[in-house]
Amino acid sequence: MASKLLRAVVLGPPGSGKGTVCERIARSFGLQHLSSGQFLRESLGGGDGECPRGRPVGGSGGTGSCMMDGFGSILGAFLPLIPAPFHCGACTGFPRTLGQAKALDRICELDLVISLNIPFETLKDRLSARWVHPGSGRVYNMDFNPPHIQGVDDLTGEPLVQREDDRPEAVAARLRKYKDVAKPVIELYKSRGILHSFSGTETNKIWPYVYTLLSSKIPPVLSDEEN
Repeated sequence: MASKLLRAVVLGPPGSGKGTVCERIARSFGLQHLSSGQFLRESLGGGDGECPRGRPVGGSGGTGSCMMDGFGSILGAFLPLIPAPFHCGACTGFPRTLGQAKALDRICELDLVISLNIPFETLKDRLSARWVHPGSGRVYNMDFNPPHIQGVDDLTGEPLVQREDDRPEAVAARLRKYKDVAKPVIELYKSRGILHSFSGTETNKIWPYVYTLLSSKIPPVLSDEEN
């Protein structure tokens, strides 16, 4: 485990690679990845909900409509899982709204916020080609990360599905909604001087800059080349 506390979140529109960045941060810096998306799947689908070995925040996409504001909602159930202080690799997809950001403030003070800025056309292509395994949340992209056998999950052999909001006709509206909702969250963290923005079309090219930033805050356990 890392020897220094770090509190961070990763912000970005759907399809921006938040989950991939979060997983790499967890591996490279010895941090636990607590997934808000996994928490929702377990809460709604009967998973055990256990979070082993530390409990920082992390997450996966596709949960925006479920992560409602307010302590009587799923958000209210998720926040108590985040201890303060905590070792935090990344919080992907959370907070999505200003209300969620203020709720997170009650738990801890963030050290940094990573914002992924990906061009609209890239996001549209990524989302339209994205298929998921409903049981685990594993994500495949038919362009650059396809399953071994078309249409089925690599580990279970179960059918993959395309989320309704990943269908081409829904993507544009989804991205516009994210932009409107995320703007005040981004402005909040920018005003605090903890926002770090990274732009590009490929996660592999953005990652070295994220790694360098995190390395200035917390000692890595893996080199960039080992990740």
